[in-house]
Amino acid sequence: MKLIRSSTIGKRRWLLFALAATALALAASALAASGGNVGFGFNARDISGFPTGSATLTGGGAYNPVSGFVHSAGGFRCTSDVGQGPLNGCLAGEGVRWDTANLRRSTSFKCTGAAAESLKTVSTDENTVGLDADFYRAGDGNDESFTAQMIVSANDIAPDIAGIQNVWIQGVGCASAIANFSR
Repeated sequence: MKLIRSSTIGKRRWLLFALAATALALAASALAASGGNVGFGFNARDISGFPTGSATLTGGGAYNPVSGFVHSAGGFRCTSDVGQGPLNGCLAGEGVRWDTANLRRSTSFKCTGAAAESLKTVSTDENTVGLDADFYRAGDGNDESFTAQMIVSANDIAPDIAGIQNVWIQGVGCASAIANFSR
């Protein structure tokens, strides 16, 4: 019978402990480097500003501004007929839901579409998300009715316009929303 000395067992334990600690540190640094997911939720009424149309939009989800991951959805309704842009033809009372097609790294936009309004750009970060979204009307089933860009932010995205504008739908306009972001 062969005896194993306690110092050999102690060295093996320390080696295993050191390897486990190194693996844990590498995993933690990889998670920190990815920035982690950001959760958000919002409720916006009377999104408008373009010549015709207005909408309500609510929803939320999670995204990662570093990796590009996004999973979000919610409800929407056109509250007056939209006559321009990607939601052209959405009539008052139409609209059921929206979901995400893509996370945008940055988005250029106007709240009113007026020639005199300056073009603004926002970047997706921990307080602002830009999305390509599919919008659905009742009766269209799982086939999207419209695809448009949208922005939701915890901050004012259009300081040149009176009031706080922290949500935007392409071709419809901007509005003030109750919006929450968390890491």
